[in-house]
Amino acid sequence: MTDETRLIILFALAGLFLVVMVVMMFIMAGQARNLNRLRKEVEAHEKERNKDAQRMDAANQANFTALANMLSDGSLRTDQQMENLRQSVDRHLETMQADNGEKLEKMRLTVEEKLQQSLDERLARSFASVRQSLDDVYKGLGEMQGLAKDASDLKKVLSNVKTRGIVGEIQLGAILSQILAPSQYLENTPVVPGAGERVEYAVRMPGDGSRDVLLPIDAKFPGDAYSYVMNAYESGEKGRIEEARKALWQALRKSAKDIHDKYIVPPYTTDFAVMFLPFEGLYAEAINLGMLELAQKDFHVMIAGPSTVSALLNSLQMGFKNLAIQQNADRVWTVLGSVKGEFDKFEGVLKQAQQRINQANAELDKLIGTRTRMIQRTLRDVQTLGGPEQGDLDYLEEDN
Repeated sequence: MTDETRLIILFALAGLFLVVMVVMMFIMAGQARNLNRLRKEVEAHEKERNKDAQRMDAANQANFTALANMLSDGSLRTDQQMENLRQSVDRHLETMQADNGEKLEKMRLTVEEKLQQSLDERLARSFASVRQSLDDVYKGLGEMQGLAKDASDLKKVLSNVKTRGIVGEIQLGAILSQILAPSQYLENTPVVPGAGERVEYAVRMPGDGSRDVLLPIDAKFPGDAYSYVMNAYESGEKGRIEEARKALWQALRKSAKDIHDKYIVPPYTTDFAVMFLPFEGLYAEAINLGMLELAQKDFHVMIAGPSTVSALLNSLQMGFKNLAIQQNADRVWTVLGSVKGEFDKFEGVLKQAQQRINQANAELDKLIGTRTRMIQRTLRDVQTLGGPEQGDLDYLEEDN
């Protein structure tokens, strides 16, 4: 490339650059005008916005003022309405109070009348009930006086040793009569034939076959010692309780010794006897004192209360029944032996009767068989008007 060409190109580029610069200047001038126009429009809009804001503030202020006035007027009207309503309610309340007062007064009068009537009726019934209760109390007092008198009589009875023994004896006799048959026990009987000592009750036990052996049963009731123990328990004094229990122990031991010395006389009696205590409480005290083991060990005496003596007598009753069965066993076997002999004879007679019956059956079979057929054949001949042959009637002649 030559220098002229380079210069032409350079001038061309310079011209192009100048053109571009001119165009850019025109563009930038247009943009500046546009920016000024936009700024003016924004300023105009800002002024309009400020004016609108001022107008809105003025309008809001006017609205607030109008609303405040309206609220003030509404509050006044509401206060007036509330006042009117309060006055109306007050008038209604005064009317209702007057009506309620009248109704309450009527109800009070009615209730007072009803209450007075009901009170009069209830008082009348109460007085009648009190009068009846007083009558019952007077009657009960009379009965209590009678009971006190009876209790006093009972105390007098029980204060006597002899009568206390009679009470126990009666109770023992009632138990014996309920369990044993009259022939199985004796009352107020001597333990030895011809001797003076008599025991209250004695159960007849089987002996060697020639005579019975007696089981002595004697009722004891140390009432004074037992009452002393009960009173000591109520007082709660330990020393007094121990003293009372010791006194009861001595009384029971003395009673057991008396029974051993008076009523245990083998071989007329068993080698032991029974001491009957008529109250379960007294029997329980004897158990607590250890008297059951002591009396059996030292004196061969069995201590029993109402329940235990009943159990003892029931056991003896069962033993009596078993003994009766054993005693009658030989007689039963003898009867069974004679029945067996009679049955053997009866068997022989039955066999002979059976033989005769079998023989009769054979004769009947023969009669029903051969003889019946021959008679039927002869009768058929008679039915056909034919004369029977002589041979057919031979058996008849032989039978005749």
